[in-house]
Amino acid sequence: MNTNAVPDETLACEAQAGSMSSFEELVYRYESRIFQFLRCRVGGVHDAQDLTQSVFVRAFRKIGKFNPRYKFATWLFTIARRESINHYRRQSLMYVKFLPEELFRVGDPGREAALRDAREKLWELARHRLPENQFAALYLRAAEQMSIKDVARALQKTQTHVKVLLHRARRQMVKELVEGSEELAAIRDTAREATGTAVVKVARAESN
Repeated sequence: MNTNAVPDETLACEAQAGSMSSFEELVYRYESRIFQFLRCRVGGVHDAQDLTQSVFVRAFRKIGKFNPRYKFATWLFTIARRESINHYRRQSLMYVKFLPEELFRVGDPGREAALRDAREKLWELARHRLPENQFAALYLRAAEQMSIKDVARALQKTQTHVKVLLHRARRQMVKELVEGSEELAAIRDTAREATGTAVVKVARAESN
């Protein structure tokens, strides 16, 4: 049987019934995504690796509480977010990445390197400027491409609240880039060149 054709929620139900292979398939599908999410939030590779393991240990222990009416990804990222918040409270350290990699693929290796650097600096700016809830909403919406509904469930907010968080995050990032230093202006112009759009589009997370 092609396990890739089996929905996540079906695998989760099988794991609830005691199937370790089904749970291992879920780990295979989500390990790199959870690791990236956590690394964006805590910075260090080793911390992110440790937290990724903690997320799946917690998910395994709580799999019986998963409700298959909802998306498994939303449930799992909710656990990951809680783990990162606990880590942040312990370490007072956060690190974020911001814009999807595909926005910066232009075919020129030299330009791509410069654009990746701009991308990292944009996320570094977001790390220092955006409140935790705004960052989380923006990451799940832009990087994980979750729907507003799923972001709301992951953050335990209303959909209206999530839209407000996204609007404020977008507005703050645009303000920082427009009013910031010459270095930030260069980042803004590089991002615009990469996408052919204004910064407001580069940094946005749509409300629909």
